[in-house]
Amino acid sequence: MIQETLKSLTGNSFFEILLTAVVLDTILGVLRAIKEHKFNSCVGIDGAIRKTAMLLSVGLLMLVDIIMHINILFVIPEQYIKILGIQKLGVCEFFCLLFVLYEAVSILKNMTLCGLPVPEKIKKWIQKFLSDMTDELPEEE
Repeated sequence: MIQETLKSLTGNSFFEILLTAVVLDTILGVLRAIKEHKFNSCVGIDGAIRKTAMLLSVGLLMLVDIIMHINILFVIPEQYIKILGIQKLGVCEFFCLLFVLYEAVSILKNMTLCGLPVPEKIKKWIQKFLSDMTDELPEEE
């Protein structure tokens, strides 16, 4: 059962996108820490634990999908199904999408805080998000 789960994960586009987002966010987070001269092992360990738990939970959700043959594709409008070209959307893929969105916000935050070029509308949204939700505020230019 574990081999089947691992095989399903390695061929899953949603999982591959999530893995790419996690790696990119980790790299940007390290670069941000270097830029700000704020290496903190507690923050790094917390982030690693969060990302590991995220990936493990996706693996467990794939196992659930394999055992129960879950397909929630019916909740997606037909035109999006055609664009995406998918035949199945299990709980694993659904949570992969949610985690990718979470990582995308973190990637944009790290890009903004590193001073990388980010479209102005997105930059303002990230700055508002950071001021509303966290104590991390980008320096005004």
